[in-house]
Amino acid sequence: MSPEFLLTSLVVVLMPGTGVIYTLALGLGRGFRASIAAAVGCTVGIIPAAVASIVGLAALLHTSALAFQVIKYLGVAYLFYMAWKTLRDSGSLDVSEDKRQTGFARIAIDGALLNVLNPKLSLFFLAFLPQFVPADAAHATGVLVSLALVFMAMTFVVFVIYGAFAAYARDYVIQRPNVLQWIKRSFAAAFGALGVKLAVSS
Repeated sequence: MSPEFLLTSLVVVLMPGTGVIYTLALGLGRGFRASIAAAVGCTVGIIPAAVASIVGLAALLHTSALAFQVIKYLGVAYLFYMAWKTLRDSGSLDVSEDKRQTGFARIAIDGALLNVLNPKLSLFFLAFLPQFVPADAAHATGVLVSLALVFMAMTFVVFVIYGAFAAYARDYVIQRPNVLQWIKRSFAAAFGALGVKLAVSS
């Protein structure tokens, strides 16, 4: 595993995106265990993109405008739904002291869907992984699989760390209603902005 791959992967994973925002929201709203469920879901949601890039489906998305558009707008709709759900104070993104909320399985499923419904993730793997396969590799597929697994492991660890920091700040946030409302609106705006960004991507 080259240092260049590890460094590039770390930079990509650390960049704020839907998964990071979702994990932070759950860490603040439900605590550390919920953020772990979110991290698991977001990591599992990488699997379809990784598999797609390895078997060539990502290439189809790249060449088929219709396939890309269908998946893209499903992702856009889901991001807008997450923004609406955040503002409504319901479901897994509820940032409050109420414990009667969505179960960890649902949190993980929502996190997975955020990545599954993002066609740009498949295109990212298509462009990203092959660059780190040695030209003389005897089993390129095996190398691609190992690279994808390392990327997923890094994603999970980094997201858990994000969630831990969010959970640490949870008590401070809950005790200050004004801060709580500002954070809810910020998360909703972030999901909405990501949805718009995905909608205008080509």
